[in-house]
Amino acid sequence: MKSSRLNTGSGNLKPLSYRIWESRQLYIFLLPAIVLVIIFNYLPMYGVTIAFKDFKPHLGIIDSPWVGLKYFDRFFSMPMFTVILKNTLILSFYMLLAGFPLPILLALMLNSASNQKLKKLVQTITYAPHFISIVVIIGMVNIFFSPSMGIVKNLLNSLGWLEGNLGVLIDAAAFPHLYVWSGVWQGLGWSSIIYLSALSAVDQSMHEAAIIDGASKFQRVLKIDLPSILPTIVILLILESGSIMNVGFEKVFLMQNSFNVSTSEVINTYVYKIGIREGQYSLSAAIGLFNSGINFIMILLVNQISKRLGQESLW
Repeated sequence: MKSSRLNTGSGNLKPLSYRIWESRQLYIFLLPAIVLVIIFNYLPMYGVTIAFKDFKPHLGIIDSPWVGLKYFDRFFSMPMFTVILKNTLILSFYMLLAGFPLPILLALMLNSASNQKLKKLVQTITYAPHFISIVVIIGMVNIFFSPSMGIVKNLLNSLGWLEGNLGVLIDAAAFPHLYVWSGVWQGLGWSSIIYLSALSAVDQSMHEAAIIDGASKFQRVLKIDLPSILPTIVILLILESGSIMNVGFEKVFLMQNSFNVSTSEVINTYVYKIGIREGQYSLSAAIGLFNSGINFIMILLVNQISKRLGQESLW
């Protein structure tokens, strides 16, 4: 017994190069993914230097003169800085508050459903919107909420709750609600899949013991299912916090119009307008770097808070 322990300990002291060689087949399988990450994620990071240079396309990145934090100062002093930062934070936190808990609730309800046919039907209905493209989703929103010919307008007129046209699409205050709840509808079922997978790993003997003790279905969900998937919930919350500033460009841009621009102009759409349309590459790079920096700080902060509270963490 003593010799086996010594052998196990000595096995752990093998050089790193030897252990890599022992598992060389696995590392060969991993190599294509590493190469792709380096090419598409790390090498383009060199372009971040544009944010600190007065970039001239004919000079290139290397020969363009350094200007330090000039474009960051310009961004922070712009009148639009407060507007786009506020809009980005409102949409991000609204989407997080509305879209994060609902898939958890759906997964808990589906897992507790005793009627398997109804469960599969609900899963199919809630999964389907995920496969609809953003362009089609925005087209559906425009058709449903059309001011004069929309389905919602006709329904409200027939019920006597509205007279005349519906002004939702041109109402700046309504934009956050349209954006968030159309996104919740599209991603609700798909986002619940990972929680259903976590719930399938719950030990059924705990439910059997709880039933013998007289626990109701709601009590079992609250005391067994929810604590069992809590580590998954925490990890996904940390990951979501890391993209808190990345409001979807395509959807916002397609829903944006001259009437709702005061609430729909976010960092991503603003970067596109000044970078691609106006050719201010250094300023757009500085704004994008600021956006990524906020996301990085958020994921570090939430991960640290989770660790301090004794919950799961990424590292």
